[in-house]
Amino acid sequence: MELESSLVLIEQAQAGDRDALNRLLDRYRPRIVRWASGRLPGYARDVTDTEDLVQDALIGTFRNFKTFECRGEWALQGYLRRAVLNRVREELRRIKDRPRREELGDEVAAHQLSPLEAAMGAETFARYNLALDTLSELEREAVIARLELGCNYQEIALLVDKPTQDAARMAVTRAIAKVAELMSATEAT
Repeated sequence: MELESSLVLIEQAQAGDRDALNRLLDRYRPRIVRWASGRLPGYARDVTDTEDLVQDALIGTFRNFKTFECRGEWALQGYLRRAVLNRVREELRRIKDRPRREELGDEVAAHQLSPLEAAMGAETFARYNLALDTLSELEREAVIARLELGCNYQEIALLVDKPTQDAARMAVTRAIAKVAELMSATEAT
């Protein structure tokens, strides 16, 4: 089944078509939730979780959607990622001065990563982000679409302007290989 162009849906939604707006939400919400998962540190979670941050970003975006300036097929996806990241930063600032919870005794087993495991994970994530920053915009979008958003190759072909799913698969494979190479290089230094 041929996917509707996001550009067409955005244009229709901005003209007041609620069905088009709902199709955009159905398309982007699961991807943005997947992308946002884990971006809010555990210590910052109380009654706010990833779903809440995404929902807040979506509401804010679509409340003023008529003024959204679309600059490409998947510009909305990038805009929503930035909106969620801004919500994460706002939440971190909000809880910064809040008193920390008291530690539990040694008899309670921990179900979270140790500080060393968390630091190693953060280091790997930082190397990944550095590697992404060195890619071209289309390579970066292809990697994010596949690894973080779980997009299929047909969707990625639309995103990176490839003629076929196979061409998109090759572009993703090459971009991921570059990321792996760059991450290995930064690990060695």
